[in-house]
Amino acid sequence: AADGLGSIAIDTTQLNMSVTDPTAWATAMNNLGMVPVGLAGQQLVTDSICVPGFDPSLSMMTGITPINPMIPGMGLVPPPPPTDVPVVKEIIHCKSCTLFPPNPNLPPPSTRERPPGCKTVFVGGLPENATEEIIQEVFEQCGDITAIRKSKKNFCHIRFAEEFMVDKAIYLSGYRMRLGSSTDKKDSGRLHVDFAQARDDFYEWECKQRMLAREERHRRKMEEDRLRPPSPPAIMHYSEHEAALLAEKLKDDSKFSEAITVLLTWIERGEVNRRSANQFYSMVQSANSHVRRLMNEKAAHEQEMEQAKETFKNALTGILTQFEQIVAVFNASTRQKAWDHFSKAQRKNIDIWRKHSEELRNAHSEQLMGIRREEEMEMSDDDSGDNPSKKLRVDDSALAAQAYALKEENDSLRWQLDAYRNEVELLKQEKGQLFRTEESLTKDQQLQFLQQTMQGMQQQLLSIQEELNNKKSELEQAKEEQTHTQAMLKVLQEQLKSAKELVEINGHDESQANEINVLTVALVNQDREKTSEKRSPGLKSEKEALLIGIISTFLHVHPFGANIEYLWSYMQQLDSRISANEIEMLLMRLPRMFKQEFTGVGATLEKRWKFCAFEGIKTV
Repeated sequence: AADGLGSIAIDTTQLNMSVTDPTAWATAMNNLGMVPVGLAGQQLVTDSICVPGFDPSLSMMTGITPINPMIPGMGLVPPPPPTDVPVVKEIIHCKSCTLFPPNPNLPPPSTRERPPGCKTVFVGGLPENATEEIIQEVFEQCGDITAIRKSKKNFCHIRFAEEFMVDKAIYLSGYRMRLGSSTDKKDSGRLHVDFAQARDDFYEWECKQRMLAREERHRRKMEEDRLRPPSPPAIMHYSEHEAALLAEKLKDDSKFSEAITVLLTWIERGEVNRRSANQFYSMVQSANSHVRRLMNEKAAHEQEMEQAKETFKNALTGILTQFEQIVAVFNASTRQKAWDHFSKAQRKNIDIWRKHSEELRNAHSEQLMGIRREEEMEMSDDDSGDNPSKKLRVDDSALAAQAYALKEENDSLRWQLDAYRNEVELLKQEKGQLFRTEESLTKDQQLQFLQQTMQGMQQQLLSIQEELNNKKSELEQAKEEQTHTQAMLKVLQEQLKSAKELVEINGHDESQANEINVLTVALVNQDREKTSEKRSPGLKSEKEALLIGIISTFLHVHPFGANIEYLWSYMQQLDSRISANEIEMLLMRLPRMFKQEFTGVGATLEKRWKFCAFEGIKTV
């Protein structure tokens, strides 16, 4: 059609359409859902996309209905790319306001990149006197509004229920909004609608994506579970009952494959021991009995295969005979008597068919010859078996097979004998254990009782030894006190004798005798105090003696005394394990060597320790 149209030598003309009211024409076309084209002075279709040499006035000459070359699928041109023809917008009338469309010649308003899951739009350029009710009245035509956040300035944010409603709201970008019929500047404004980034939209989008991902994972898992091969059945644990059931299954040909896997698993797990060896041996023997069955099945399958080969060879021979007949027909057709009566096309077809049949016949004949060669080779092997050397080899192999079978039978009998011996030994051990268990239980109980009594006696001995040591120490102290008191009595008696003699010689009165008695009582009391001081606990160890010497030297160097923290910091350098509490307790135990004084007033009150051993000696 394109070639025919191009060959017509008629000058191309432009299709012009004059319209008295272009605005009305555009409005009508827009209402019909069509792009307004063909306005006054405009070309309906550009020359770049028209067919060269196509004249629309051709229909008047030929009576053909005019064809629009822009209609896709007509065969003239491929579907054109989308053109940048601006869509004409109409005036939108609302109850409280009117929206006037922007100038179609102006470029479309710019928008930012659409955020994922956007349901919120930014509306700027609102009239100052616009209220939320007016905004809702204008934008509820785009869809259900869930929230409106209006600012004190001339903008707001509107959130819709669905994402596609945002596209309808973006369509209103560029419209001029006028409240009522007022011409006041505060009652008019140019709308600018753009995508807004809201956390709620992004959160809902993320939730939706996660839900889709979960559904996809669930679908994949279900698909994998469906395609996954079934898992093998679980193998039961070994027991005598299960072993008896397994032995019966091993004898059944239909359940042999399932039972042999269980037997293999038990052996690999290490269930074979001296007690269960005979049972396992019987199961292994049952498995061995299936070898003859499998060999018989193999021989039967081989026989079936030989029969199938013979059937295949006979069928192939029949097919080859028919191929020979077909090739003979083609050869007869190519002879001059019949060949001259065929047309050129018929001769060509007959020749092609003949060549194809000959190729198939040769391939089948080669296959049949190969089968016959194999049979001849098998027959030659059978004939060579009649030689004496071959007979010797066959005899040797038969003897070797018999010897191997006898060896296996001997080994099986030996293993069976060992199994019986193990059973006898186990029975003997079980009988001996039955007799020994009661005796061993009584002996164990006696040993436990004896061990408990021994432990109790040892504890009693330890407590008695401690009491004995305490009594010995008390006895020694009492002896020391007794000797001391005896010595003091002797001294006092001698002093009394000497005092009486002096009284008798000097002739003193009774008052002096009383003074002597008082003196003796004071001496006895003083002696008792000394003995009590001796009884008071002294130094416990050599370490305490060393500590007292070092502390005495330190405090002697510090005549005004030192507090316990200062003293402890000094001692820490010598022994890091000593504590301040230990030093203070040691100082308090020796009041005649160390004394504690308080210095300062109020918050500056401080405790200081001083060395007073020289003063203590004087007082003593």
